[in-house]
Amino acid sequence: MAPDSLNRSGEVTVNGRRYRLPQRPTVVVCIDGSEPGYIERAVEAGRAPWLGRVLTQGTNLLADCVVPSFTNPNNLSIITGQPPAVHGICGNYFLDPETGREVMMNDPKFLRVETLFPALQRAGCRIAVITAKDKLRALLGKGLELGPGKACAFSSEKSDQATLTENGIANVNGLIGRPVPNVYSAALSEFVFAAGVVLMERERPDVMYLSTTDYIQHKHAPGTGAANDFYAMMDGYLAQLDALGCTVVLTADHGMNAKFGVDGKPDVIYLQDLLDGWLGPDKARVILPITDPYVVHHGALGSFAVVYLPTGTEAKSLALRLAALPGIELALSREEAAARFELPADRLGEVVVVSGKHKVLGTSVARHDLSGLGEPLRSHGGLSEQKVPLLANRQLQAGHPERRWRNFDAFDLGLNLVA
Repeated sequence: MAPDSLNRSGEVTVNGRRYRLPQRPTVVVCIDGSEPGYIERAVEAGRAPWLGRVLTQGTNLLADCVVPSFTNPNNLSIITGQPPAVHGICGNYFLDPETGREVMMNDPKFLRVETLFPALQRAGCRIAVITAKDKLRALLGKGLELGPGKACAFSSEKSDQATLTENGIANVNGLIGRPVPNVYSAALSEFVFAAGVVLMERERPDVMYLSTTDYIQHKHAPGTGAANDFYAMMDGYLAQLDALGCTVVLTADHGMNAKFGVDGKPDVIYLQDLLDGWLGPDKARVILPITDPYVVHHGALGSFAVVYLPTGTEAKSLALRLAALPGIELALSREEAAARFELPADRLGEVVVVSGKHKVLGTSVARHDLSGLGEPLRSHGGLSEQKVPLLANRQLQAGHPERRWRNFDAFDLGLNLVA
C-alpha cells in the first residue's frame, strides 16, 4: 500500500485511500451487532427522533461488513479503510502460524498496516478512541502518541485503570461521573457515548471513534422493548454530539440473527465431533474465530469456522463433503476463501466453513458451556450477517456514482463525501 502522506490540499493518504482533514469534529460510531431494522423499529416506536431525522434528512445507506462478520476484523477494517487481506486481523481468535498456539487476535503485533488515526495525528488532528471492551483498545490505539491535547484511547470495561501513559487520559470515571459498568450490560455501551459527549464538550477532538458492545443485540431482536430502550439511549447522546457541531457517521461491525431451533435451543453443527468421526479423533483442528473473553451471551458459537487438516487430506474434497451437509452455506478451500472474502491466506486453515442464516458452528459438544445463555441464541459470523447500516447526519454530496458500500467506507463518507 502507498505510504501515508499529507499533501498541500489538506489530505492524508492511508493504505491507498485519500482522506480530507476534518473541517469539523468527525465522529464515527461502530454499533456492535446492529443489523438493519434495529434503528428503524426504534424510530417507528417514537423512541429515536434524532435517528429518524438522519434516516430521512441525512445519508441512509446499506453496506456490507467483512466476512467473517465478527468484531475485530470489522473494527480494524473501519479504521484502516481496507479488508482483512490488507490489515491482517481475520478474527477475534486464531491459530498463530508462527507459534502453533490458539490465541486472541487483540495484540497490536498482528496488525499489518497503520490505521487512519496516526496519519491524522501527524497532520495535526487530536484523536479520541473509546471502546466498550478492552480487547479492542490496544489495536484501535496502535501508533498514536497518547497524552493531553494529543490522543486518548480507553475502554469502558477498564476505565478505572486508565493512565496518562497507557491511555492518554486519567481519572476517566471521575471525569465522566460514572462507575465502571458491568461488562455484561447495556451500560457498558452507554459509558462509551457518555464519555464521547463529555470529551467533545471539554477537549473537542478533531476525530473520535466510538465502538460499542453487542450485549443487547445478542439477546434482543429489533423492535423489542429492550432493543428500543438501547437505541433510545443512543439517540440522546448522538443528538448531543450533533448539537455540538459534529459530523456523525454510524455503521456496524456485523448484523445478528436468531440461531436456534423450534425447541429454543442453539441449532449447532459441531464440526470437531463431525470431523473426528470422518478422519479420526483430533486429526483435524477446528478454530472458531468468534471466540473471545466474553462468551456468556454467545457460547463461542458463530457461523464461521476454519479447519486445519492432517497431512495428506485433500482440502477441496473435504470442503465438498462439508458443503453437502444441511445447514452449511459454504465450505471453501483456503485459497477460495481468501479470494472471496479478502482474507489473509496465511492466517486461515485449509478449509473455511460458513453456516446458514439460523445455524451456528461449534467444536465439540463437551467444549461449549451454554449455561450462560439466558435467552435463545442470537449470533453472527456468516454471510447472513453481512448487511449493516451506514448513516450520516449530513447529506451525501451530489455526483457520486452507484457503488458497493462497505462499512469500512465510514471515514471516507464522513471526511470526503458528506456536505
